[in-house]
Amino acid sequence: MNPFRIALALSLMNLSQLSAQEADSAILIRSVYHNPISPVADLYVADKSGAMVKLNLVVEGLGAPQVARTTNGTLMLFTQPNVDPKNPSASLAATSKVPEQIKQADLLIFPAPENAKPPYRVVLIDDAPNVFRKGQSRVINLTAVEIALQAGEHKLPLPSGKITEVPAVTKVNEYNMAQTNFYYKQADEWVAFTERQLQYLDTTRRIFLVHLTPGSTEPVVRTIVDTTPEVPVNKGK
Repeated sequence: MNPFRIALALSLMNLSQLSAQEADSAILIRSVYHNPISPVADLYVADKSGAMVKLNLVVEGLGAPQVARTTNGTLMLFTQPNVDPKNPSASLAATSKVPEQIKQADLLIFPAPENAKPPYRVVLIDDAPNVFRKGQSRVINLTAVEIALQAGEHKLPLPSGKITEVPAVTKVNEYNMAQTNFYYKQADEWVAFTERQLQYLDTTRRIFLVHLTPGSTEPVVRTIVDTTPEVPVNKGK
């Protein structure tokens, strides 16, 4: 075989392997910090090159997308940008295993119980457009209470600590509104703690966080609305 063709084939193979390695070590993320008592936090993550950058967090909604680096399939957040390479755990804020098939995700970050190490917890939602589709919702029950949801035609249990997928609501009125109720189990009775009408559109996604606040007598729902348009990918000719 022509030596030039052999060298070219080897170069292409090496580039292919490098691209695969880079894909395996990077993930596109958008982040939310949830802490009703102290809603602001400064957290840091390694970018694709390994440099430490500030996590994009906003007061309401999902932060701007950013590329983050994973190490051995784990995403790590830190409390400061200057991480001691000999003792990284000293500034470790949270870790999350990233399943191999997930290439983009929503990170929901919560404070851990008092004196816990590391001091934060992360829940990861697969954010791929073909997985978390427009019109759908996700619910995370952060309580130990038995919770249920009725959204339009859907009636779903919300297990504690789990992510529940809510299909698109199709039974809506002329304004695309549908009744959306959350219930908790008290003895043998279901008690509504949130009752409202929401507009369901095929351009919008929601993440519902069911949680407790200090001194509260019933759960509370925080709603994160995502109206980010999908940017078409130019695949070339």
